[in-house]
Amino acid sequence: MTVNESSGTRPALGVGIGWRDEIDVVVEQLPGVAWVEVVAENICPEHLPTSIRLLRDRRVPVIPHGVALGLGGADTPDMARVDRLARVASALDAPLVTEHVAFVRSGGMEAGHLLPVPRTREALKVIAENVRIAQQELPVPLALENIAPLFAWPEDELSEAQFLTELTDRTGVGLLVDVANLYTRQINLGVDAAAEIAALPMERISYVHVAGGRLVDGVWHDTHEHPLSRPVLELLAELCGRMKPPGVLLERDGNYPPPHELAGELEMIRKALQGSAAESPVPPALPVLPASG
Repeated sequence: MTVNESSGTRPALGVGIGWRDEIDVVVEQLPGVAWVEVVAENICPEHLPTSIRLLRDRRVPVIPHGVALGLGGADTPDMARVDRLARVASALDAPLVTEHVAFVRSGGMEAGHLLPVPRTREALKVIAENVRIAQQELPVPLALENIAPLFAWPEDELSEAQFLTELTDRTGVGLLVDVANLYTRQINLGVDAAAEIAALPMERISYVHVAGGRLVDGVWHDTHEHPLSRPVLELLAELCGRMKPPGVLLERDGNYPPPHELAGELEMIRKALQGSAAESPVPPALPVLPASG
């Protein structure tokens, strides 16, 4: 694995896709897939799926992406969950692990969603300590992702970019910047996504997520089940105009299209990385799809 000059010791990953067992053979055969990301909670470190072992034999980097640590909660991290994430990272020989700036449980109750944290200095202090606890137990560097919010807390004191910058300054944690989630924030909360990108600490970015979504009754849902939209690719190009991210990953979690369509979306990402997103045959800015049910 090489090292990206713009990102210090962060591995240069290239263009990748989220590995899911429903499309495992497709992922194995897609052209130009330089790396994959797996949902950490779906992987047993003692019994890796055959497809993952095949990719590892090909020296394709596999990065575990956690969804259940809840580092944004008031409680300290569940050490059993941290230990499991560490074992998955070791089993995959992963260059880093990723999680979210979110809370997922409180008082023993599971939310079932990645929920936004209050962006206050008091919350920042708690989250930074939770991150440090996790970092001490993980065998590789940790990067944290911004989530797709449906609401914001009224007591927020910091912007998303300010909060993430201070969190990285306090802990040294990396950032997994999801530009689709920034677009979600823009549509749902009226926050300028391009301005947020401009304010992010580029030197902390470990890699980038892109994904599709849908607009229902004026609310953008980050579904991971729909094609990439032009605004998301434009935000990716905006970020790439400021730095070359070490890696960009396409997330897809259902409603899987034929392999040639997935390959086409990966090619759109490559064009965005090369600064030619405007020439890519992508959907219109706000694809309005009928609500299900």
